[in-house]
Amino acid sequence: MYAVATMSLAADPAMLARVAERALEEVPSGSVRIGLGTGRAAEAFILRLAQAVREGADVVGVPTSERSDRLARAEGIRIGSLEEGPLDVAFDGADEVDPNARLTKGLGGAMLRERVVAAEAKRFVVLVTGEKLVQTLGERSPLPIEVVPFALASARRRIAPLGTSITLRTKPGSEEPFVTDNGNLVLDLHAAAGWSEPELLDKQIRAVPGVVDTGFFFHMTSLVVVGDAQGARVISPA
Repeated sequence: MYAVATMSLAADPAMLARVAERALEEVPSGSVRIGLGTGRAAEAFILRLAQAVREGADVVGVPTSERSDRLARAEGIRIGSLEEGPLDVAFDGADEVDPNARLTKGLGGAMLRERVVAAEAKRFVVLVTGEKLVQTLGERSPLPIEVVPFALASARRRIAPLGTSITLRTKPGSEEPFVTDNGNLVLDLHAAAGWSEPELLDKQIRAVPGVVDTGFFFHMTSLVVVGDAQGARVISPA
């Protein structure tokens, strides 16, 4: 168990840099293949990893999104693929982490690729700032659900009764639907006070035809690196 932050903590660059610095300690020595996540914490780690590469680290990165791929390439990190085999470790952020190290992910829209990369890694290290720690999944973030476009109306009708409200994600500053790197759409399912049985909810949603993935990540986390104003600390799942 851990103490949940009692106030919102701004994920400022300095805080993210501390998380990235501590996360770098989890990179094995030698030639390694690393999963590179998506989002602010993951991008801070990519920048720190790139510095290590410039200092001689032998790393091949496998990004979870086109955005992270562009950043890693621009910073000089060699890019590989899953065709070349499993990964030594994957680093990614999360939108929520509960006391059992269960996660809500997907506000960046990359949860499907993030799940594939995490599953291919020997270890999955989650990078967050203190406000992401929650007692109950759903209390600060909606549940993202990736849906194939053809099934959007049907899936929305079937999933809506499972939460308090459901919205189709749009591009920032636009009414156009947000489209994932896989060409799919995202529904965000909201709960008034969090999800009492997230694993049951996950099964119910996955049973809906046209659903590709959800933002719930269960029983995958190896380690959580948490940053706050004092520095970075590590939580090991029970």
